[in-house]
Amino acid sequence: MKELDYDKIKEAAKAYNADMTAFLRAMISHPSESCEEGDVVACIKAEMEKLGFDEVKVDGLGNVMGFMGTGDKIIAIDGHIDTVGIGNRDNWDFDPYKGFEDDQLIGGRGGSDQEGGVASATYAAKMMKDMDLIPEGYKIMVVGSVQEEDCDGMCWQYIYNVDGIKPEFVISTEPTDGGIYRGHRGRMEIRVDVKGVSCHGSAPERGDNAIYKMADIINDVRALNNNGADESTEIRGLVKMLDPKYNPEHYEDARFLGRGTCTVSQIFYTSPSRCAVADSCAISIDRRMTAGETYESCLEEVRNLPAVKKYGDDVKVSMYMYDRPSWTGEVYETEAYFPTWINKESAPHVKALVDAHKALFGDKRIGCEKSMDKREGRPLCDKWTFSTNCVSIQGRYGIPCVGFGPGAESQAHAPNEVTYKQDLSTCAALYVAAVNLYDPSQATGDATEFRASLTGNDIK
Repeated sequence: MKELDYDKIKEAAKAYNADMTAFLRAMISHPSESCEEGDVVACIKAEMEKLGFDEVKVDGLGNVMGFMGTGDKIIAIDGHIDTVGIGNRDNWDFDPYKGFEDDQLIGGRGGSDQEGGVASATYAAKMMKDMDLIPEGYKIMVVGSVQEEDCDGMCWQYIYNVDGIKPEFVISTEPTDGGIYRGHRGRMEIRVDVKGVSCHGSAPERGDNAIYKMADIINDVRALNNNGADESTEIRGLVKMLDPKYNPEHYEDARFLGRGTCTVSQIFYTSPSRCAVADSCAISIDRRMTAGETYESCLEEVRNLPAVKKYGDDVKVSMYMYDRPSWTGEVYETEAYFPTWINKESAPHVKALVDAHKALFGDKRIGCEKSMDKREGRPLCDKWTFSTNCVSIQGRYGIPCVGFGPGAESQAHAPNEVTYKQDLSTCAALYVAAVNLYDPSQATGDATEFRASLTGNDIK
């Protein structure tokens, strides 16, 4: 292991701050919602080639990958390059794609979520090559991954199963508010379909209104999320998984991650006309899963809701499948299930990032003045609230993951999205140091503290 000059690493990262800012603003300027990332892929590929990456390629799904070094083993740094849309344009104070910058901030859709991470990772790999800090026997792989906003981790299912790439560990550059993150809740997308019978709206008693049935079910879904866990409660709330009585094996991990949640995210219906009773209704449920919950238990909870049981065979509860074509036209069908995961704080890849942060910046979260209201007082090593590509990398395949990325979780999917210039160089410096402090010989057994069970689907 090479002796590291931490001051030199920080100076090199700061020297690239203007270049990283320009690169990020170039990425922001290309609208890149899921399945429409072609232009931003071209932007990233051109930047990697300009910086002298040893290999740059775009796979069949449209993920862009740059490699530095020639070793057989891979350490990957991942950032998704798709964004959500802008929503109501009236809620933005500036052009979401033209963006802006001042002395501390960069504004624009994708700044925090999460093209800023790709800027830091790309320049970190450049620094490693220039400073002769690519660990012997390794290559550094920087991934600009696609379709994460649509289907978390599906891009890495493709990388793992189709491209055949299996890194030793992966750093996720999703925003972490200056922290080092070692896990997060999983999630799944549930659909509930209800059948009815249409009739003329002037005599609704002749029909069977599917929307009215669904209204009862929606109230029960809300109760499942909001209720407590008292035994007298007909619908025991999801908070129950924090209690050892209901989750004896995993309640401590559940308390670390936070309770599961569910919310109705979409509603659909069919009806012959506005003058008729609706003959079907369906909802989507966004279900966040804590430790101890499985995809089967989540489906069964919905199937056992009083209103669902009341309407019997007229109700179907299922899990979504995802099969939307990528920007290249490639289709990789997978289930809309994203497993929960936690890594041990003592795992060598987590320890490498923590040790790098302490050597470079100390044992507290750092950031510019405008970012510190969300960082002060929080533990350096923590977890995400939302979900990331690590649901596949770690949750599905057991490849160790750890997160450290520029920006703030609270900026994700929000109007007037910003990220922080200082974070770009902070992250780049930490990536350089961390991969050089990583010592796989320190591993004692499995790095995983918790992984959710998988479904029986043989997803290839």
